[in-house]
Amino acid sequence: MFSGKCLTMNMADAKRVLETALICSQQPVPVRDLRALFGDVLGADTLKTLLAELHDDWAGKGVELVNVASGWRFQSRPEMREYLDRLHPEKPPRYTRATLETLAIIAYRQPVTRGDMEDIRGVTINSLLIKQLEDRGWVEVIGHREAPGRPALFATTRQFLDDLGLASLDQLPLLDSPEQASQAFESLVPMEEELPAAQMDMPLDAPETDARPPMDGNLI
Repeated sequence: MFSGKCLTMNMADAKRVLETALICSQQPVPVRDLRALFGDVLGADTLKTLLAELHDDWAGKGVELVNVASGWRFQSRPEMREYLDRLHPEKPPRYTRATLETLAIIAYRQPVTRGDMEDIRGVTINSLLIKQLEDRGWVEVIGHREAPGRPALFATTRQFLDDLGLASLDQLPLLDSPEQASQAFESLVPMEEELPAAQMDMPLDAPETDARPPMDGNLI
């Protein structure tokens, strides 16, 4: 095929190696790791060209090659999801609209404190809601604001981008209002039936009242 010491390599063989490695990998693979397949003989630009060709080779198939935050990976196309779910009938975690709105605020306004989120949404946010996003690996504390009480600053994670199939936050869809979060993330995050707002946002020991004013609707 080719030698790791050769400066001139068979690109068809190199592409086949890339394809095999990516299909067999269970995690996204960054370009720097893909270079190790060839003993660093192939440069990053050459690898990116081959990856672009592989992407085109798989066009029109049920599987696609995508570049996400952690690297390159093969994944099923969104329209295949309903069929693949029949192989794994267990239901994925479901999230309330309040959870998706909070996730959208963190994604579009990061880094933000819990107080920032509450100011935007106009309600007290249940701590369990944020913990749910942390447990999923979508948000994390990246520091503390220099303010009274030094509140935690939340931001989205690389896992969030990988799960959404994005390479960077710049690829997030534009939103006009928090209500659109469910539309922006619905292909990834199954929603549960609506609960009274008090159950979604207020602390568990708080009176079941909804103090939510109309949303000002500007996330970006």
